[in-house]
Amino acid sequence: MLNIENLHATVDGKAILNGLTLDVGAGEIHAIMGPNGAGKSTLAYVLGGRPGYDVTEGRVLFDGKDLLAMAADERAAAGLFLGFQYPVEIPGVSNLQFLRTALNAQRRVRGEAEVSAGDFLRMAREQAEGLDMSMDMLKRPVNVGFSGGEKKRNEMVQMGIIDPRFAVLDETDSGLDIDALRVVGEGINRIMRRSDKAVLLITHYQRLLDIVAPDHVHVLAEGRIVRSGGPELAHALEREGYGAIAA
Repeated sequence: MLNIENLHATVDGKAILNGLTLDVGAGEIHAIMGPNGAGKSTLAYVLGGRPGYDVTEGRVLFDGKDLLAMAADERAAAGLFLGFQYPVEIPGVSNLQFLRTALNAQRRVRGEAEVSAGDFLRMAREQAEGLDMSMDMLKRPVNVGFSGGEKKRNEMVQMGIIDPRFAVLDETDSGLDIDALRVVGEGINRIMRRSDKAVLLITHYQRLLDIVAPDHVHVLAEGRIVRSGGPELAHALEREGYGAIAA
């Protein structure tokens, strides 16, 4: 589904990704782990199309199409979802307004009928209940006044409503307590664990992986993948740290 070949990228002229290669197939969840500054968030932003992250070499194919040639909104309409490490606040825009606008914008691009207000509210209520969020929170401005855990749950609600084919989740476990971690992890499984979807899950900690159970775990260091394995690799990283594993 996603094929990354020899990807090099710079930020403000500084090389961050240095020949990263990775294949993620449909039905798979891949976890990316690595020390701070290894390039994990840069990879997420490059895939999402964030300005200022410049690809200097390599290519990325999404369903055989050149992902890097698409604008950010085109990537979203094609089925790519980016979950942020630090979700932004949007004062004055309610969650419900934001989500219905985003969903229908993508549906128009794909030639699909827009979702009515009634059907959308039913979708939103179902997703909110699955992530222990109240509808009152969805009526509030996007992420304004939310705790770190509430922001991450809100992103999972967004992902459930948008229903992407491929999710890039950048440290979704950051700032979560034990209960919120369980809810978010189970939400990822419920929304994305399907044969026609895939996930690239960026994390520092093995604890989320106990819930999500990735098919593959990769260690990113100095802008490239230096080690790959199964879930047991995450446990080794927890015991030994990155130094021994990435050497």
